[in-house]
Amino acid sequence: MSFFNNINSTHLDILKEIGNIGAGHSATALSKLLNRKIDMQVPNVKIVSFDEMMELAGGPDNIVASVFLRIEGDVPGNMFFILQLPQATKLIQDLIRDEEFSFEGGTLSELGLSAFQELGNILSGSYLSSLSDFTQLHLYPSVPALSIDMVGAIIGYGLIELSQISDYAIVIDTAINEGELGETNSINGHFFLLPDPNSFEKIFSALGVQTDA
Repeated sequence: MSFFNNINSTHLDILKEIGNIGAGHSATALSKLLNRKIDMQVPNVKIVSFDEMMELAGGPDNIVASVFLRIEGDVPGNMFFILQLPQATKLIQDLIRDEEFSFEGGTLSELGLSAFQELGNILSGSYLSSLSDFTQLHLYPSVPALSIDMVGAIIGYGLIELSQISDYAIVIDTAINEGELGETNSINGHFFLLPDPNSFEKIFSALGVQTDA
């Protein structure tokens, strides 16, 4: 797609700012759930190849905690929120105040799993709402689905119904900090936004990228 040649740092900075607006809304919701100050930032947004996306998540055989949802509307696609298991465990332990909960062979309570699914719902909903407000595109997320599996299996399952898979993904890095602990205890995850092939051009056209070069 020739329009990729016209995407520059300014367009990625706009996506980053959209992400930070969404992160601010997410932090407010999480702060209310946890009853303590939570800060969230989007330190980086980039466009990567499918293989690079897999490597960012630790490789196709790496087992992670993920929330997947389908995006419908003007720019259909798929979104994944992926956390490494130790960081997912810590986040949910804090959320439900249960140190026995673990994604790594420990106790997997229904409360903890529901909390992680709701976390993904809050984060993805906030980002998509910000993207929709900025671009004036209509985006409708599906109910999120929780998976604990290998990266390759999670992403492959999420894309199985697409007849055509885009070669690229938008990666939105996400850092979650408890306000009083600072960045040393940051929980770092990734959003992978995989627009359907025709949706990529619509998103970046709305961001001011010429698509007819």
